[in-house]
Amino acid sequence: MSKPRILVVEDEDALVVLLRYNLEAAGYQVTNTDRGDEADLLLRESLPDLVLLDWMLPGLSGLELCRRLRQRPETQRLPIILLTARGAEDERVRGLATGADDYIIKPFSVPELLARVSALLRRASPEKVASLLQAGDLALDKTSHRVKRGPDDLHLGPTEYKILEFLMERPGRVFSRAQLLDFVWGDDSEIDERTVDVHVGRLRKVINEGKKRDPIRTIRGSGYAFDETFTG
Repeated sequence: MSKPRILVVEDEDALVVLLRYNLEAAGYQVTNTDRGDEADLLLRESLPDLVLLDWMLPGLSGLELCRRLRQRPETQRLPIILLTARGAEDERVRGLATGADDYIIKPFSVPELLARVSALLRRASPEKVASLLQAGDLALDKTSHRVKRGPDDLHLGPTEYKILEFLMERPGRVFSRAQLLDFVWGDDSEIDERTVDVHVGRLRKVINEGKKRDPIRTIRGSGYAFDETFTG
């Protein structure tokens, strides 16, 4: 399954770098342009899965581009998120009335942006995101069995991969060692519960290398959970 494709239309260079880095780390393909008129041409040639669109752009404003896209049959349902420093209520209403699906005010939280992108893609193209698990800067692709943290590929053993996939699919839920044995190793496994601790330790060593924040919580006397508040 191909990665979801996102077109970033933004003329602030530092923000483009930030968006590209975080979106690619989350498993998306990213194309960008800094002009509204150039974005219009790109969208006539090839349709992405989602557009991140700045309001104020040279050549053609994001608002006008959004209006044009909603008038064309081929882009009527294209997911669009407007990025803007305009925070007044009437401006937000204006942006949404033009046809944008969502609206994010600058400066914004990157984890919030990623959550909104994922939610919108899930509604518009569920088949595109079904294989991608993402939390903060940690991304797991169930199709390719690749795990990344930021731009770096993580090399996990098959058991550590299964544990991470299982926990990421159920953020916030606490699982005992016995439950993890059943789900990851199977009901017939004769492996000791302490083996779970060994594999979780190996998993943590790889994903938290460089003293990065640990997304896996240990609940004393209960087991393990993937931190539902994890933002990388």
